[in-house]
Amino acid sequence: MRAAFVRRLGGTENIEVGHLPVPEIGPTDALVRMEASTVNHVDLFVRSGAYRTATPFPFVIGRDLVGTVEQAGPGVVGFVPGDRVWTNSLGHAGRQGAFAEYAVVAEDRLYPLPTGVAPSAAAPVLHAAATAYLGLVREAELQLGETVYVAGGGGAVGGAAIQLAKAMGARVLTSASAADAGWCRSLGADVTLDYREPGLAGRIAEAAPDGIDVWWDTSGHHDFETTAPLLRLGARAILMAGMDAAPVLPVGDLYTRDAKLLGFAISNASVTDLARAARVINGLLAAGRLVSRIGATFRLADAAQAHEAMATGGVRGRVLVLP
Repeated sequence: MRAAFVRRLGGTENIEVGHLPVPEIGPTDALVRMEASTVNHVDLFVRSGAYRTATPFPFVIGRDLVGTVEQAGPGVVGFVPGDRVWTNSLGHAGRQGAFAEYAVVAEDRLYPLPTGVAPSAAAPVLHAAATAYLGLVREAELQLGETVYVAGGGGAVGGAAIQLAKAMGARVLTSASAADAGWCRSLGADVTLDYREPGLAGRIAEAAPDGIDVWWDTSGHHDFETTAPLLRLGARAILMAGMDAAPVLPVGDLYTRDAKLLGFAISNASVTDLARAARVINGLLAAGRLVSRIGATFRLADAAQAHEAMATGGVRGRVLVLP
């Protein structure tokens, strides 16, 4: 089969596209023919070695996969050949990735693709939406009627967080570039602010005079000195970006508000967590309430260029990868 893989960690120059044997499945695995994938920031971290995890070489890159079951092991009970499926946890912890004609997926990491949802529409939202679920539901325990602030609403996780928070009945404020304002509003944001304009903190305070219940800076800047005074009593701040960030932590402003800092990485999520997220994702996909925008589309043969496009940040929208 054709695949995009690395023989050592490092830059995009290490990505090769060539032929590897079709992988063999175990008794509780499925062999899935890839129809769509995407590039996430974590894919760059794994490929470069910035995020240390098991990468048996040659290591196929890519995390998200939408495709069709070609073969199912004798212990697989929920899927049969021909089923349209997806997963969002390949390419990590020794699991080979999605950038190949075929991928092996354990049944407990495989989910049905809702009828009528195109692979190219599903693949770009899977990782981001699961991240949004973990942050808002598992970590922050978002409640109906609470106010959420999402910094970076124009990004993949930010956009998914807006949509999921609205589906949960929250009021959503977001900041983004002026070019992304319309997109954020289309996702359901109640208030969209231009993060480049001066006085952002004051405008957040005006839009949420009672304070923010859940603060999520998807950009990874984490300016807690500005953030803390805007938080409501009992607020939760989510940490899932900014690997190199080392912000000042205003402890007094945080603990006197009973605030919590909640850090997580989706790569650490259990299969139970991911399955719960998948049920919510499938419900929103089926209802047409979970969307993404495609900024660039690449073929598997151009995997290195796809990684470069994500790394340079010049693409507004998701980087889609097709066979």
